[in-house]
Amino acid sequence: MKFKNTSDHIEAYIKAILEQSGIVELQRSQLADTFQVVPSQINYVIKTRFTESRGYLVESKRGGGGYIRIGRIEFSNHHDMLRDLLYSVGEEVSQVIFEDVLKLLLEQELLTSSGDESVSCNGLRSCFGRGS
Repeated sequence: MKFKNTSDHIEAYIKAILEQSGIVELQRSQLADTFQVVPSQINYVIKTRFTESRGYLVESKRGGGGYIRIGRIEFSNHHDMLRDLLYSVGEEVSQVIFEDVLKLLLEQELLTSSGDESVSCNGLRSCFGRGS
């Protein structure tokens, strides 16, 4: 992953911990101190990079003993994942959610990049009943 900014570094740090242990529990203020940022920067990274549509579950408790717990959503099989994805996506989706779903499907190897992503995108839109 090429790092463009501090948010990329924070994301990579959290993902590295997730790869090792499968779940990560962080103190917002300690992580902010580690990267020399304000806690709201940590909130931004969590809210935008570790979403359900990207395959993550986030639990957060604010306050003095607060924490952020992040885990990967584990599915028993791809059929369950696709079903859950279909039910969690509403009638209309934002571009961001759509891109997150594409990335998740690529990560899970349910969609392959053929070099012509527009074909893949159009196919996925029609599968989800979105039309192109």
